Amino acid sequence: MMNFIAFDFETANYQKYSACSIALVMVKNDEIVGSYYSLIQPETDFHWKNIQIHGIRPEDVVSAPKFPEVWQVIKPYFKENRLFVAHNASFDCNILKGCLEYYGLEQPHYLSLCTVRTSKQLFPEFENHKLNTVSEKLGISLDNHHNALDDSLACANILLYQANHFGVNPLKKLVKVI
Repeated sequence: MMNFIAFDFETANYQKYSACSIALVMVKNDEIVGSYYSLIQPETDFHWKNIQIHGIRPEDVVSAPKFPEVWQVIKPYFKENRLFVAHNASFDCNILKGCLEYYGLEQPHYLSLCTVRTSKQLFPEFENHKLNTVSEKLGISLDNHHNALDDSLACANILLYQANHFGVNPLKKLVKVI
């Protein structure tokens, strides 16, 4: 049985502390049991290219909480040895680290797994391993690509699909300690 949290950030610009939205999708015993989504007010400017990608504008986050407020809500999920999964996990883990460093907050210790890497290993025949491509090939719904919640849901379902079809052993060797 798989227990993990899929997560995704969207950012205002190229800065590692520029998170403007986050989502977590909780999976327990192979079932999605909960989710969390929040816009975040970054303390930096938005770049037009990022807005073009995810559609979040400065005016959308004016009344949103800043990262430290969001962290107080999600911090209890980041327990040692809990598995966090993301599609391109190095990006999302670096954004988390950047936000925590920027605000002087303690870094958590957790396990990380990247579904880009698992997809490349398990589906080498795919033309690419972008979230929308992998989702489409596996028949997984991705309604609003680059919405942090929809991306996290798709990521969770990709890992569940992979575990159901290939078992967890090929996936275990790709887990990283953060």
